[in-house]
Amino acid sequence: MAGNQEHKLCMVPGPIEFHEDVLTALSTPSQSHVSPDFIPVFGECFGLLRKLLFTDKGQPFIVAGSGTLGWDMVASNLVEQGEDALVLNSGYFGDSFTTCLETYGAKVTQVHAQIGDRPTIESIHEALSQNTFKIVTITHVDTSTGVLSDIKAISELVHKASPNTLVVVDGVCSVGCEEIRMDEWGLDVVMTASQKAIGVPPGLSILVASERAINIFKGRKSPITSYYASWHNWLPIMNAYEAKRPSYFATPPVQMIYGLHTSLKQITATSLEARFEQHKKVSDAIKRTFDELGLKMLPKSLDIAAHGMTAAYYPEGIQAPDLLRKMLAHNIVAAGGLHRAIASKYFRIGHMGISVVESERKHIEQVLDALKASLHELGYKKA
Repeated sequence: MAGNQEHKLCMVPGPIEFHEDVLTALSTPSQSHVSPDFIPVFGECFGLLRKLLFTDKGQPFIVAGSGTLGWDMVASNLVEQGEDALVLNSGYFGDSFTTCLETYGAKVTQVHAQIGDRPTIESIHEALSQNTFKIVTITHVDTSTGVLSDIKAISELVHKASPNTLVVVDGVCSVGCEEIRMDEWGLDVVMTASQKAIGVPPGLSILVASERAINIFKGRKSPITSYYASWHNWLPIMNAYEAKRPSYFATPPVQMIYGLHTSLKQITATSLEARFEQHKKVSDAIKRTFDELGLKMLPKSLDIAAHGMTAAYYPEGIQAPDLLRKMLAHNIVAAGGLHRAIASKYFRIGHMGISVVESERKHIEQVLDALKASLHELGYKKA
């Protein structure tokens, strides 16, 4: 470690803590992206992603970039100039996805919810009855609020009320810690990033598209308005590597893909249902502790609260920089607020991946102990 400094536990809602085997995989010596050693490693990642998302025929895209690149892929490949998109907004990332879609010429309608809440099924149904939308986008977990959307129920509604509308899920903060059954629930796109519950450093944009989405892309009438995000460029590359053949459009991040391969093998080696249940169990315990401390949750109720992160308001009299600095002094990195309207009023912690499924590491105990100690040091009486 640089400077031999003690590692501060990274308990933000991404990037998360990384397994030692993932870090070892990242240290793979320099290697060509068309090396016979690398090609099968990359090729296996596609099947592992399908297993994680419970899809048989979904087409994965694994591309160098942040999760935000997934928005560009959706906006540039699936929506044509002037077509309508419905964005279900539960926080900061609904706003941002809207901006991305509009950048590519989509006409966006948003269904909003109050901060800490999510759009109701009734409000979504009303919006669907007013127009014909090419896509509907859902932020599964909005990292700015910790609100969890019911993607299964929403997808059922969309398929009944507007069967030609594609269902697009932003799963950046949910893939790997929340249940997502892509085929069974009729999801057309699930996008994510490497640095959250998948447990790999930032740098990979990961997206899986249904057969229906791919067919919509292939049948579009106008040229794709992006070069780097174009599936015309990436689809042949993905197909080639899965078939264990080298191909080239842009150089893949070899070491990152070794890390992804290692993490996906770990995740899928055990019961995914048990993994999701473990995240729920740990999340419930953390939120009970917050409640015992008198900390008010940002989500309006526990049944719409994410299981991979917790967002709570600062107690009266305690300011954002003070609590985060105190926790840092206890070797815990927590996150401040992100939602523009209330950013200075709340904080967030992440609980995903090895911090949850490898309880022997005691990451959860450490973060809760640090929180209690920090609040006590700041004069909070309930700590």
